[in-house]
Amino acid sequence: MTVTLPLPPGPLPGIGVGTWAWGNQFLWGYDPLQDAELEATFRRAVALGLRLFDTADSYGTGRWLGRSEILLGRFCAALPEAERRDLTLATKLAPFPWRLGRGGYAKAFAASRQRLLGRVDRVQLHWSTARYAPWQEGPLLEGLADLVERGEVRELGVSNMGPRRLREAHAQLARRGVRLTSLQVQLSLLALDPLTPDGVAGVCRELGIELIAYSPLALGLLARPEAASAPLPRGPRRLLFQRLRPRLSLLLQGMERVAQVHGADLVAVALNWCRAHGAMPIPGLRRPDQVEAAVAASTWELSLEERDGLDQLARAAAAEGAKMPANPFQSA
Repeated sequence: MTVTLPLPPGPLPGIGVGTWAWGNQFLWGYDPLQDAELEATFRRAVALGLRLFDTADSYGTGRWLGRSEILLGRFCAALPEAERRDLTLATKLAPFPWRLGRGGYAKAFAASRQRLLGRVDRVQLHWSTARYAPWQEGPLLEGLADLVERGEVRELGVSNMGPRRLREAHAQLARRGVRLTSLQVQLSLLALDPLTPDGVAGVCRELGIELIAYSPLALGLLARPEAASAPLPRGPRRLLFQRLRPRLSLLLQGMERVAQVHGADLVAVALNWCRAHGAMPIPGLRRPDQVEAAVAASTWELSLEERDGLDQLARAAAAEGAKMPANPFQSA
């Protein structure tokens, strides 16, 4: 079950931008010919007030590995200084097996900073190693804390951590006086685990950690109305659509009812559901029109009744097997 909580006090979280698709051919069909449109997307996002841009050193496939950071760095550097100033460029460093010890991220961070043309505002541990190499993670976090203490980066975050490991990481950093700024997890109407009674959403709220929802549209499954006749996506996403979409009818119908009330679309409903649970969604944006849709979601909010109604539909869909595959590196 999900946590039954009131709406978060104060303003709801904003919306950020995920850049996983920038350079990823395998899942998203990236082609360098898309770069001009990606830059237009970035510029439109900045113009409309989106401020967090999230990337990773492992984004990109094959010869395009690192492309997401390269493009983000290039696009940001081309902005006037006044527009760059308020942005947060966040990258994630993968804890590959050869990255060991307190200095294990030194070369990786330097390489990411070079690809981002010197601009890294938040550095993040991409996933927890607690399931397969628990001894690796603590020293890597110490190394990231060193970067903060030396002033090389402003903020430190983590990703794919469960509640127990999140508490341990928070305590480890607190002993050094380093704030754990954020946690990224897969969270959507098809990925409810963070909202269980003992899940990370409650821990983040308790400890004052910003909760970020990646894949808030479930790789596009939550962006298409039930009656949409558009062809299925190519590649691995096609298999996911074929398996899950037939089980989403009641959930999509419920989302459409909410969308009609607010004069919105399914994208806005899915993003606002994350915000109503206290999480900042970071949808992947590749076109200016997708930016427009994401920003439109920030102009209204779900009521508590709407949120809880969607929760019930999402739980029912999950009981029928309609849920996203779990990240294998997500820790307990």
